[in-house]
Amino acid sequence: MPRYLSIVRVDETTAPPEGPSPELMERMGALIEEITKAGVMLDTAGLTPHSQGKRVRWEGGDLTVTDGPFTESKEVIGGYALMQCKDMDEALEWTKRFLRTHEEYWTVTCEVREIAEG
Repeated sequence: MPRYLSIVRVDETTAPPEGPSPELMERMGALIEEITKAGVMLDTAGLTPHSQGKRVRWEGGDLTVTDGPFTESKEVIGGYALMQCKDMDEALEWTKRFLRTHEEYWTVTCEVREIAEG
């Protein structure tokens, strides 16, 4: 069965400074429990703010390491979900349900990609 990675991009300008509301965390927890019991969720996690991240770049034979925050970033990778689904449609359906757990003031985009096996 194919695996899919849903990469969660968050517009930090729309995220509340205090973080997700308790209601959002409750809805997300219920969805994670459901998707795990369905045997779909393999792993998921949120990420720390991009200000705490580092970028490692390979260019022209040189490595550079840049500390966050990254000024050109409006949307940042806020988390991920690794799912095992029968097809892309199922992966999209679970991703849509995840996005609907958020309040309207959030701007969150998920990029869903099938993992190339073998």
